[in-house]
Amino acid sequence: MRIAVDAMGGDYGPAVVVEGAVAAAREHGLAVALVGDQTAIEREIARLRASGLPLTIHHASQVIGMGESASQAVRRKRDSSLRVAAELVKEGEAGAFVSAGNTGAAMAIGMFVLGVLPGVDRPAIAVVLPSLTGYTVLIDAGATVDPKPRQFIQFAVMGHVYARDILGKPNPRVGLLSIGEEEGKGTDLTREAFEDLRVSSLNFIGNVEGRDIYNGKCDVVVTDGFTGNVALKISESIAETLAVMIKQELTRDLPSKLGALLSKPALSRFKKRIDYTELGGAPLLGLNGACIICHGASPVKAIKNAIRVAAEWVQLNVNEHIKTALDAEAALAREGREGGRE
Repeated sequence: MRIAVDAMGGDYGPAVVVEGAVAAAREHGLAVALVGDQTAIEREIARLRASGLPLTIHHASQVIGMGESASQAVRRKRDSSLRVAAELVKEGEAGAFVSAGNTGAAMAIGMFVLGVLPGVDRPAIAVVLPSLTGYTVLIDAGATVDPKPRQFIQFAVMGHVYARDILGKPNPRVGLLSIGEEEGKGTDLTREAFEDLRVSSLNFIGNVEGRDIYNGKCDVVVTDGFTGNVALKISESIAETLAVMIKQELTRDLPSKLGALLSKPALSRFKKRIDYTELGGAPLLGLNGACIICHGASPVKAIKNAIRVAAEWVQLNVNEHIKTALDAEAALAREGREGGRE
């Protein structure tokens, strides 16, 4: 099983992406199809002395820029590295594709080339965030900014399956992001979604607040893409700010530096717990295929782990499990409607 990687995506292009793919091949034995400018990719493989690894190259003559319109990229750049990577998945030559490039283009091309799973209206970005009990899945984090109430159920089911299969949560607790825990809190949209989730077969614990993303109260937090993306960007900013503040205080004077030295093991463990590169990127759930979207500034470690997680996604048949779970929820909803008419 091969993972297709957009070698031209991201802020650093082939220099970092190819090195991440080489690390995935070396450390995990994964076969990787590198898609992009063949000359540039070959140059990086030679630099890394990786010619003996299970790496193949698929040339693509075009690159989608980070600021390009997604719709224009779909229409005008049919030989882009991102499009060719998705085509490899469609043709069965790869099990999944990974990109650190334009997120909007990745979603648009994924939908255009692969389509969506039965029972899914639109895909959703699932971001895995650290919590006091391990990890929490935040879904949607930017793919669908104005969903219908029924799409919240789809997001919840996809997040439930991903948390169970990839994160090892046996019966994930699902919460609906709102402005208060009380049942009646929120907008008309979230109140309607609340009712749908309450009668579902999921382990729905009700409304949750922003703090519950990190305190371990639930395993999956469901929201619309607009709110989810704002929450994600605030979280990223807080993490960056705290890192700078901690460094400033630990290097302020000699006693602080000595304390930092003594605390180094604990600080290293803390850093690993909050390090997004441990999981690599965010899955775009709901596509009729597997796709991991990485941050544009992803380092080598993030690319390596994104490829690893993409391989796990395929090996564990996550999409098949999503389809089964969606079918079960649809059947339950039909039974409820029929029971209500009797």
